[in-house]
Amino acid sequence: MIENMSGLAAYYPLWERFLEKLPEIITATWETLDMVLLSTLFSLLSGFLLAILMIVTNPIGLKPNRSVYQAVDFVVNLLRSFPFIILLIALIPFTRFVVGTSIGSAAAIVPLTIAAAPFVARLIETCFLEVDRGVIEAARSFGASNTQIIFRVLIPEALPSIVLNVAVIAITLLGYSAMAGTVGGGGLGDLAVKYGYNRFQVDIMVYSVIILCLLVLLIQGVCNFLYKILR
Repeated sequence: MIENMSGLAAYYPLWERFLEKLPEIITATWETLDMVLLSTLFSLLSGFLLAILMIVTNPIGLKPNRSVYQAVDFVVNLLRSFPFIILLIALIPFTRFVVGTSIGSAAAIVPLTIAAAPFVARLIETCFLEVDRGVIEAARSFGASNTQIIFRVLIPEALPSIVLNVAVIAITLLGYSAMAGTVGGGGLGDLAVKYGYNRFQVDIMVYSVIILCLLVLLIQGVCNFLYKILR
């Protein structure tokens, strides 16, 4: 009995520290959600526009233009080649210009969006290329314009695949947001570095990892559910 009580006493400081840090954990979780949701939204918007431009100007696209396609393709590949941590540091002056600071969750949204946009563009372009060419040709034979083909054929046909890729994008950005915490980006990554790494409070790092895993499961589950509905 005494041994059991001494064992519980050994874990009590950890539970006490968890309760003490709970407000910071909740704040960090909200900051991570804020970064991931907003950067996913902005990168989807910008990546979608790039994907439309590439699918239109593709040599087998709706209105082929090799020079435009090669230029956009080069920019997309170039931005995708940058490791995120290097891009994050390189964009500090631009981030400071856009949001007025280079520290915090709001500042992290800028490099997260720029890092994800070319990745999104490539994924959505792939989804468009998987659409049956026969459906596109059938729409063209009925006199559909390129705009009508994009919004009434390509997007509806590719939407289920795009939804699944949204999960990939959001989960990737979740990992990037944790990486942004190493340079003061806020969120769970910052919490894990500040307490788990710098102060050797491993339990706080474990809590951060558990929450990140739960967020991954939540994002994937929601996107899988939407995919089944759209199919």
